[in-house]
Amino acid sequence: MLEHLSNIELFYTSPNLISEKEILLSEDEFKHAVKVMRNAVGNDLFITNGKGDIFQTKISVIKKNELIAEITDQFKYKNQSEKIIFCIPKLKNPDRLKYAIEKSVELGITNFKIFESKYTISKSSNIKRLQKIALAAMKQSIRSFLPQIEFDTLEDILESELEVIIFNQNAKNKFKVEDKYLKPAHFIFGPEGGFAKSELKKFIDVQTFKLAHNRLRTETAIVKCASLLSIP
Repeated sequence: MLEHLSNIELFYTSPNLISEKEILLSEDEFKHAVKVMRNAVGNDLFITNGKGDIFQTKISVIKKNELIAEITDQFKYKNQSEKIIFCIPKLKNPDRLKYAIEKSVELGITNFKIFESKYTISKSSNIKRLQKIALAAMKQSIRSFLPQIEFDTLEDILESELEVIIFNQNAKNKFKVEDKYLKPAHFIFGPEGGFAKSELKKFIDVQTFKLAHNRLRTETAIVKCASLLSIP
């Protein structure tokens, strides 16, 4: 079904703006659809609710700051990665964090936690900016699940009830395709400055893998892992 929609322009609107027969598009999405893409009454629009649905619609009304589109078809998808949470350390260069999230979303990852460890070297991260980047990546790659991004601490992640997988260059075992972990799990990636000894002690009973024999930048490791999981 995704192949059928491979050449579309995808828009997003909140589920509460969708009724049984119509969808309301407003704010930035409206501006892009009408002011930038020059859509008019009668044109088809593809809109996702970020919950797994893509609606094919036809514009029926265009107002000053919003449009109404009638639903003509609906495509439903399953979130193959809903059980996987990518735990990403704050990075010194904001563009590298942006790249890691953007490419991971394109590859199908939908849940992220940004954490700070003892050796984290970074400026503050703007959650709204990251969410905007993730939204754009979702639409560009024609995916129907709005990525969830939040801040958390490494301690809280490790203490959660979910399984934990650590990616660390010093690990003995290399992560392979057959090691796909599709049970609920936190995938934790090491920070640029590495994990502190006090943090490593907490990983004793945790599965630890490396992604390559050579050293990878954090953002490269994140994207490589997402690619290995290759969630369609």
